[in-house]
Amino acid sequence: MQKYKLTCAIAAICGSLAMGANASSHREAPNITRMPTVDSTDFYAFNSYEEGRGDYVTMIANYIPLQDAYGGPNYFAMDPAAVYSIHVDNDGDAVEDITFQFRFSSMLPADGEGVALEVGAEGEKKSIAVPLKNVGGISAGNEANANFSEHYSVTMVSGDRRTGTAMELEEANGGGAMFTKPLDYIGNKTFGSEAGYSDYADSFVHEVALPGCDMNARVFVGQRKDPFTVNLGKTFDLVNYVPVEGDSAAGAGDGGGFPGGITQSMDNDDLRWKNVTALAIEVPKSCVTGSGNGVIGSWTSASLPQARILNPMADFDKPEVNGGALTQVSRLGSPLVNELVIGLKDKDTFSASEPKDDGQFADYVTHPSLPELLNILFKDAVNQTLGTDFATLAPTNFPRLDLVTAFLTGFEGVNQQAMVTPSEMLRLNTGIAAVPADQQSAFGVAGDDLAGFPNGRRPGDDVVDIALRVVMGRLCHPVPVAGENTDLGLCAPDDAVVGTVPFTDGAPLNAGMMDTSFPYLADPIAGSE
Repeated sequence: MQKYKLTCAIAAICGSLAMGANASSHREAPNITRMPTVDSTDFYAFNSYEEGRGDYVTMIANYIPLQDAYGGPNYFAMDPAAVYSIHVDNDGDAVEDITFQFRFSSMLPADGEGVALEVGAEGEKKSIAVPLKNVGGISAGNEANANFSEHYSVTMVSGDRRTGTAMELEEANGGGAMFTKPLDYIGNKTFGSEAGYSDYADSFVHEVALPGCDMNARVFVGQRKDPFTVNLGKTFDLVNYVPVEGDSAAGAGDGGGFPGGITQSMDNDDLRWKNVTALAIEVPKSCVTGSGNGVIGSWTSASLPQARILNPMADFDKPEVNGGALTQVSRLGSPLVNELVIGLKDKDTFSASEPKDDGQFADYVTHPSLPELLNILFKDAVNQTLGTDFATLAPTNFPRLDLVTAFLTGFEGVNQQAMVTPSEMLRLNTGIAAVPADQQSAFGVAGDDLAGFPNGRRPGDDVVDIALRVVMGRLCHPVPVAGENTDLGLCAPDDAVVGTVPFTDGAPLNAGMMDTSFPYLADPIAGSE
C-alpha cells in the first residue's frame, strides 16, 4: 500500500510535465491559427462525478478558442467539412481502439431559404431574408424564431479510425442518428435570462445507445464558458510578471511570499470572459476499457479533406468544394505540449502526428527548452532579490529521464497501461472512484485526491501551478507522501536550486467553478446581459 501511495505521488507531480507550462492549448501551432474551427483548446478525461454516474467516464474536447460572447451576428459554428474525433487506446499500443467521430451540418429553415420578412408598401412587398440567426425569443422546446441550426452525427469506430468497423450512434429512445446543437448564448433578451439559456442548453443532452453495450451513453455539443484559467497575455510577453506566489500561501492575502511575486486573483485569468465549443460524451467504463488493465489513453483530433476549392459564387449551401483524403490538422491529449514543449519548427508536425509516432519528439522531453528560457528571463533578478549567486535556475539533470517516464509512459499502478508504448496521451485509471466536486482537490493526486490529475484530467484540476513547479525541478527535492517528506530518487536537490519555489501564474482554478453534472462545464458567458 505504501508503495502504491508513493507511485501515485510521483505520478501526480511528474504527469504535470505534459502540461509544459502555464497556458492552455489555444492557437498552439502556426498552421492551426488559420483554422480556428478545428483548433482544439483543451481535452479532459475523468471518471464521472455526477451523483449516480460512478460507472461512467466523461471525455470533453473543446474547440474554437477565445470566443467573444458578443461574436454576432454569425457566432461560432463548427466546420461542416471537418471530422472531430475523440480516440481511446485501451491496451497501451498507442493506437486507437475506439474512436467517436463528430460530423456537423448547418441548416436554414423554410426549406433552406431562411426566415424572410415582407418588406415594402402594399402591392409592392418583397420577401427579404433576414440577416440574423434569430428573429425573436428562444426557449427550451420553442425554437420557432431560430433562423439557423446545427446538427451532427456521432460515429463509433472500433479499431483503426480509417479502416475499423463504423456504426452511427442513435438516440436511445428511437429518435434517430442526427442530433442538434444549441444556438450560442446570443444574450438574455433572446433567451430571457441565464436560467432560461441553461434550461435551453440542457435540453440538448442526448441519451444514445452504444453498439455492443448494455448501458446507454450521453452526448452534448454546445457553447460553454472556457473552463481553463491562465494569465495568457503576460505569460507570452516573456512572462511579464514574477511567477512566484507573493503570499505566504495561495489566497492568504498577506504579501508574505516572494517579494513582488504574483498573488491569486481572477483578474489574472485572461480567459474569464471567453467561451469555447465543447464536444462531450459520457460512456460506460465497461464499454471502453477492453481487455486491458482498466487504464485508458485518450486524445482528440480534427481532420479536414485534403483539398478545399473556394466557390467563386459562394452561397450558404456551397461556399466551397472539399475532397480528397482526410488529413489531421489538430491533435491534443495533455494540454500545453505543442505550445511550450515542441519546438516551433515541429509544431505543425505534432498537430498532424499520432501517439504511436511520438518517439520523433523525444529530444524535446529529455532536453526541454522552457526551463532554460525561464532561467534567461529571471536568473539575474532572482540573484539580486535573494542575494544569491545561482549559476542557473534551470534543472541540470540531463537527460530528463524522469520526465520521459511522466510524459511518455505513465506510472505503474496509477496511470500506466497494460502495454507500455512511449506516447503522449491523457491516461485515466477507470478503477479509481470519482470524488464529488465539493471534495476535489485542485491539485489532484498531489492534493491527496487520487481521482484527479494526472489520473486523467477534470475541468477543476489546476494543472498550471503544478506544471510550473515540476518543470523547474520540484521532483529533485523530497515531496510529501502519506504525510512524510520522501526522496523519490529521480534527481538530487543540487540539480534544481529553485525546485521548492511555489511557482504560479496567479490564476486560480477549482471544481467550484464548474457544474456538478454532465457536461460539467459552466454555461457560456452571455453576449448581452
